[in-house]
Amino acid sequence: MKKIYVEKVTLNIGTGKPGDELEKAVKLLKAMSNRLPVKTEAKKRIPTWGLRPGLQIGTKVTLRDKEAEELLRRLLQAKKNELKRSNFDDNGNLSFGIHEYLDIPGVKYDPSIGIIGLEVAITLSRPGYSIKLRRVKKRNVGARHKIKKEDAIDFMVKNYGVNIKVEE
Repeated sequence: MKKIYVEKVTLNIGTGKPGDELEKAVKLLKAMSNRLPVKTEAKKRIPTWGLRPGLQIGTKVTLRDKEAEELLRRLLQAKKNELKRSNFDDNGNLSFGIHEYLDIPGVKYDPSIGIIGLEVAITLSRPGYSIKLRRVKKRNVGARHKIKKEDAIDFMVKNYGVNIKVEE
């Protein structure tokens, strides 16, 4: 029951405004994942930025199972298999950014898209975590069963060959 696995990999591109940039981001995520991305909407009104609730300002796609693991290996290659300790949170999840999608192996440059960066969020899980998601008799995951930061780091080092950079 203590075995850790990758539950999902979420790719996110926030453009901050609707229009041509958002369509390019959707096209990029569709090409990378072979899935139709979902457009995300603003939740708050920020007049100085020109945002209002319901305005589409980003896009994301979620991958699970084997597809997620294959893409994760390629995304880590784009980061040269190096992550910082600050990329990991206290709940065992991790996230990092990629400045240019051209760094990802197997992704070719598309002149109609241009150069776009993206964010990657990886959710780790253990068997038994479904008790917090089920419909009837929801429960919290026990403290001893939760994934800690050190557990997540060990998992990434052993399974994906990630080097943890020393932060200065």
